[in-house]
Amino acid sequence: MLKKRIASFVYAGRGVVTLLKTQTNAKIHLLATVLVIICGFAFGVTKTEWCLLTLSIGLVLAAEALNTAIEFAVDLASPEQHELAKNAKDVAAGGVLLSAIAAAVVALFVFGPHFWTLLSP
Repeated sequence: MLKKRIASFVYAGRGVVTLLKTQTNAKIHLLATVLVIICGFAFGVTKTEWCLLTLSIGLVLAAEALNTAIEFAVDLASPEQHELAKNAKDVAAGGVLLSAIAAAVVALFVFGPHFWTLLSP
């Protein structure tokens, strides 16, 4: 039982590695994550703000992972071009876009006042 649990974490870790090795957008999201963490420490955000930022980061990275999984599965199932395959991939990418927009709004609410203070005379 424990071996199966450990194996599932190993498989999940491989999935994260595959995501980061194969997807440029995942690398961009990871860079954004690092910038958010740096800004969070620099501005001393609250615990609640950290929670919102963490949830936003997780949402975007999870959406990117699901999008990648859908793209891999669609490519396997439909190696030739097909309108439904295109639609599936476009909708999955749209989900990533929606999560990234939501995360950007959260970042604006959390960091906006801090940047405004820095830029104000």
